Amino acid sequence: MFPNKVSLTRYAIVLSIFTTLAFHIPFFKHLFAQLEGGANAVLITVGAFLLLAGLNFLLYWILVWAGRFVGKCVVSFTLIGDAITLYFINDYEALVTDEMMGNVFNTQMSEAGGFFSIGFVLYVLLLGVLPSVYVFARKVDYGSWKRFLAGIGAALGVVAAAAFGNIKNWPWIDRNATELGSLLMPWSYIVNSFRYWDAEKQRNRKEILLPDGVWADDDPAVCVLVIGESARSDHFSYFGYPRETNPFTKADSLRAFPAISSATFTIAGVKAILEPVESAELYEILPNYLYRSGADVSWRTSNWGEPPCHFPRYYHIEDLQKRDPEADPSFDGILLAGLGEDILSSTAAKQLVVIHTNTNHGPSYNNKYPAEFEHFTPVCNTVEMAKTSQQELFNAYDNSIVYTDYLLHSVIETLRSFPGRSCMIYVSDHGESLGENNLYMHGVPYSMAPREQLEIPFLVWTSDSSYKVKDLPQASQHHVFHSVIYFLGLGSDAFDENKNIFEKQ
Repeated sequence: MFPNKVSLTRYAIVLSIFTTLAFHIPFFKHLFAQLEGGANAVLITVGAFLLLAGLNFLLYWILVWAGRFVGKCVVSFTLIGDAITLYFINDYEALVTDEMMGNVFNTQMSEAGGFFSIGFVLYVLLLGVLPSVYVFARKVDYGSWKRFLAGIGAALGVVAAAAFGNIKNWPWIDRNATELGSLLMPWSYIVNSFRYWDAEKQRNRKEILLPDGVWADDDPAVCVLVIGESARSDHFSYFGYPRETNPFTKADSLRAFPAISSATFTIAGVKAILEPVESAELYEILPNYLYRSGADVSWRTSNWGEPPCHFPRYYHIEDLQKRDPEADPSFDGILLAGLGEDILSSTAAKQLVVIHTNTNHGPSYNNKYPAEFEHFTPVCNTVEMAKTSQQELFNAYDNSIVYTDYLLHSVIETLRSFPGRSCMIYVSDHGESLGENNLYMHGVPYSMAPREQLEIPFLVWTSDSSYKVKDLPQASQHHVFHSVIYFLGLGSDAFDENKNIFEKQ
């Protein structure tokens, strides 16, 4: 295809300019939106272009010279990665942070398939695969050691000139570093992948054990903790939403608290729900603590992202499918398979059941509920959320909330047959953007996250009138740990009354 060799200098320049122009339109759009014009804006823009071009030149220069064919494979990988990243930035207004990379690494294949679209394929083919053909087809004259070192020096010189030419603008750059840095490719997902894995290593370190607890009584008690996924409170009827999205539980006498999530992504949100205190440290989480204290603990999930669990009764969808072969594994109703039998047959006085759902996770909200729950139409039926009307997006999302409400009602009906005291607590891991300010789904850095990704529902039902739910103006995810151990009757020095939603009558 290309019979003649091209110098490595020209080869790296072509790839660098292509990468800078093809994959950084969102970066420059965001940059222009923050600038006020004038000569200083020109200086920042030119400096940014030179910095990007210089860094990418340096990356390709070193990879191809040092790795030859292997280096070309890595370059091709980054181009395809750039194309995929650009698709999500353009279609979902995603910011590539370490939090977002955590979502990527923990996404299940079934969930990833929900993002597949013609647009996605075109991005990968035109901006990833096609340039990769050039990468492999073009023969390169690698030159000498002297030329290699000279190329590195020239690239570093351009980068230094761009950086120090804007030295007076460093405070402005620092203020906007999170947003701008998340739009740099391939640097954003490379750097933030390492940041995520470093944080994950820290997260998976040995947990800090809590003080031993003592049961106050032997009375049978069970709590079902339902962890929601991407549920925002302002689409629940309980919080003033004009649509009836809670038709099943409206007669169940639930208490509803507005709450603010501690994170905008699943891993941190679930950790906050289960931990005793808000901390970067990994304390013994609620189910592990109760199991170590002698309670019967089980976990049912169609999701992911929880801290390490140290108890045997952990059920994925495929495990629950065996309990109810007629249940459709596509929907979260399967998480209730055999729930009543498990609770009633337990020989333990105290029980905790955690149900980790996935019902309200995008982008395919319309695929998260059975057809009979499609109360609001027409619905968004594409994963390219920006290409549909917001009303259609609301309709699909609201239908998923209705189905969530049905699941909660089903849990309550199951608990009504339990002879002891029982309660159900529902709280979401984070909220969800549905096109407001051109944002979709979740994962925006917490410091700049919109309210739609932070305001979550906190719902409570109890069978025992002697355990009154307090009148609180607002709850938090950290109320869960203390409320559950209080309701079940575990006395512990880890207990914080200020984070307890119950009081005995």
